Amino acid sequence: MSKITTHVLDVSLGRPAANISVFLESRSMARAWTEIGRGTTDSDGRLKDLAGDKTLAAGIYRLTFDTGAYFAKHQIESLYPQVTILFEVKEGQAHYHIPLLLSPFGYSTYRGS
Repeated sequence: MSKITTHVLDVSLGRPAANISVFLESRSMARAWTEIGRGTTDSDGRLKDLAGDKTLAAGIYRLTFDTGAYFAKHQIESLYPQVTILFEVKEGQAHYHIPLLLSPFGYSTYRGS
């Protein structure tokens, strides 16, 4: 069973990005997307388990972050209303930590631990 976690840091403010809605979807062989989890980052910008107790098969997944609502709440102009990260779950790999480093006009991601 693979576990999916994320952590969002607002690098423009130098702090975790709390209360960002995040959606986890899987891609079928027909390339259709199905939502399999959702949540909101906590006060430390973390979302500790997006898939719950679901078993994640090897395949393509995507995380979508509602960054537009986050910046609007803080009255900050931004370029990206959403950030979407596609990644591949390999068979036999149990934990995928996908952090997002966010600013109003740019973002970066990597595979964390």
